[in-house]
Amino acid sequence: MSDLLILDLDYGNTRSIALAFERLGASVALSADPAAVDRADRVVLPGVGAAGTAMKQLRQAGLDDALRRRTGPTLGICLGMQLMFENSDEDGGTKLLGILPGSVAELRPSSGFPVPHMGWSALTTEADNIGLDPGDYVYFAHSFACPDSSHVAARAAYGGTSIPAVVRSGAWWGAQFHPERSSAAGSRFLSAFLAA
Repeated sequence: MSDLLILDLDYGNTRSIALAFERLGASVALSADPAAVDRADRVVLPGVGAAGTAMKQLRQAGLDDALRRRTGPTLGICLGMQLMFENSDEDGGTKLLGILPGSVAELRPSSGFPVPHMGWSALTTEADNIGLDPGDYVYFAHSFACPDSSHVAARAAYGGTSIPAVVRSGAWWGAQFHPERSSAAGSRFLSAFLAA
């Protein structure tokens, strides 16, 4: 059994995520097999792309139900975090995994703050044991944002918007930012997930 399984669905940045975890000493496997999800100690749901395409791939592989069955530590990154919610406005409306309540909405641009939100933003934290400190800068690349809720563990300000940057609910973790591209802060976050 692998220490960590990264879902490999031909979308996303699986190799850079795998390298980030390997640098922390994790044993990493990539798979799209629902049985592997059931056996894995820890699972990572990566994501770069569109919600509709990602959900179609998850359903076709039978991974949507496997993910909903998860009780062990599971981390959604970027689009992977968004997929944890019930719905997204993306692609004309997309039904998501429904692990957490609420809908993902498109970011609105404002003067000096274009969409997509790409680059480094500072965090405010609302939870301990996530490996992040107030003022840490992490790297974002997204056009949609998750809803505000009691599950938000860290936020980033972008224009006049407060973006949920980390969510945590039981064994489920989500990072809207890219920890694999976020230097020391990202490594600390991934280390905290491995320790969960």
